[in-house]
Amino acid sequence: MRKREKPRSAPAIDPFAEWFRTTDAIPDKELYRPLFSPWLGTGDFAKYYAFAKPRTPVSVDRCYVLWVLLRQAAQIDGNVWECGVYRGGTAAMMAAILRDSNPSKSLVLFDTFEGMPQTDPAKDYHKQGEFGDTSAEAVKEYVSSHGNCEIRKGYMPDTFRGLESSQIAFVHIDVDIHRSILDSLQFVWPRLSVGGFIVFDDYGFPSCPGARFAVDEFFSGEASVPLCLHTGQAVVFKGKA
Repeated sequence: MRKREKPRSAPAIDPFAEWFRTTDAIPDKELYRPLFSPWLGTGDFAKYYAFAKPRTPVSVDRCYVLWVLLRQAAQIDGNVWECGVYRGGTAAMMAAILRDSNPSKSLVLFDTFEGMPQTDPAKDYHKQGEFGDTSAEAVKEYVSSHGNCEIRKGYMPDTFRGLESSQIAFVHIDVDIHRSILDSLQFVWPRLSVGGFIVFDDYGFPSCPGARFAVDEFFSGEASVPLCLHTGQAVVFKGKA
């Protein structure tokens, strides 16, 4: 005699999912994939990202973080720095943001423009000379077509000389390796305005373990705490002098 099968229950219905599918009450509903992802839209950010996209490996969601924080930092005392420029994509985007939001601020760009300096094999995955397919002249030409910038070519911290009296509102640090991040932080942090930001592009990437080591090492003795983002970046807000 065959055993009688139990009747199958109907699948549970998620009332919220059904409401979301049918409602027109939420603007930009198509950008929920599944969470709201405004960097995938065609608003103001898309216009600025178009300047970065052809010349940067920085993904669209990471560029969106820069766009949001830089617009806020445009109202804070100090200039804007980028340490690690490569081919100038994010620099061009930042130059355009400053041009449109606060053209009185300067954008200062630091890079060897000849590839990675010497790296530490105990902490860094990248090798000396990587990312060498760029030049200061090409970056200057590209970035200047979107806004003003100053190029400082060479090795950090040597390229910081003469800038000891600087006040900084926002810094994008995208140098990938342990020593360069520490060199950047040791000079930048005392000069960052209260309310300013530092964005570390490489913090959470397994290809850049030295980046996280350097950031955590530096801020272990500071009141500010790095906020790790799902993008792989980390952000530090300066809350006190």
